[in-house]
Amino acid sequence: MSELPRFGVRLHQGLAPRECIALAQAAEAAGFDAIWFAENPFDRGVLPAASACAALTERIGIGVGIVTPYNRHPSLIAMEFGARDELANGRIRLGIGSGIGARIEKLGFKYRPLASLEDSVQIVRGLLRGEEVTYLGRVFSTDRVRLGFRPPRPDMPIYLAAMGDRSLALCGRIGDGLIVSNMCPPGYTERAVGIVAASAAAAGRPIPRVVQYVPCVVRPDRDEARRAALTAVGGMLTMFWPAGESWPPLRDTIVAQSGISKPEVVAALDRLRRGEPAAATLNERFLAAFAIAGTAEDCFVQAQRFRRAGVDELVLTFAGSQPAADVAYFGSAAQALG
Repeated sequence: MSELPRFGVRLHQGLAPRECIALAQAAEAAGFDAIWFAENPFDRGVLPAASACAALTERIGIGVGIVTPYNRHPSLIAMEFGARDELANGRIRLGIGSGIGARIEKLGFKYRPLASLEDSVQIVRGLLRGEEVTYLGRVFSTDRVRLGFRPPRPDMPIYLAAMGDRSLALCGRIGDGLIVSNMCPPGYTERAVGIVAASAAAAGRPIPRVVQYVPCVVRPDRDEARRAALTAVGGMLTMFWPAGESWPPLRDTIVAQSGISKPEVVAALDRLRRGEPAAATLNERFLAAFAIAGTAEDCFVQAQRFRRAGVDELVLTFAGSQPAADVAYFGSAAQALG
């Protein structure tokens, strides 16, 4: 098997904290590199589960990608993640994103995604380094603020969630890592990585590491896995894509890189929203674009496409009814590869 990315497990907000602990321990036993959480306003907060996982595991990385500064001021992000890194003995991975605009505006904020990200990175990075930070930002500011303790890693990498071209360029200028969301095909990722790399080079910085989330169903029974994956992809398509043909430009960019025409996607979305089953509505090209599925060996081959697109760590959202068993099966097969 040629070069593969590293593998992580995404613990989504639909999981209760104790379920997250059990899956984190299963992922560590199976040899995964990290677990990752993502938090959005009004869903289950992930930091209690992340802290419990840090305390009840020993080796696996604990990623939170993302938290948003609209929920937590950048000074609070530095406080919490510095302390959490003490708990985890340096295993914490910090991801910051601007969040979902419609939800942020319900909090009473004017949504300014690029400015909020730039302000946050400047403040958090300075505080983690032990500096006194006075910073006048366009969204967030601090006046002579310093942490009252010394975080264990003053150089903790900061990952940014970015999708649009301007946010990708910003990641290249100031981020240590890029987080690519679920439902982004390898062609989109390759394009995004190119934008980030060009921006980093222009700023005289190394290329940020790339983490990507992807839905996954892996089973010894290939057909069973692919049917379950189609159901997961169908659910995510209806969640992320608006109805009709009027989409934000970013969605057009993603579909243009998927190998599936926009009319086909529109027609599939219409059928899914009418209640037709995903297995009868979506074909193999939807799986190839938006998920990895099949036997462990099938999934390794599919994961290579993301590695060639520039992904360093592929974080698998294990869909279906038996994530712990699937984690163990995939991990055992990966360890057998050496």
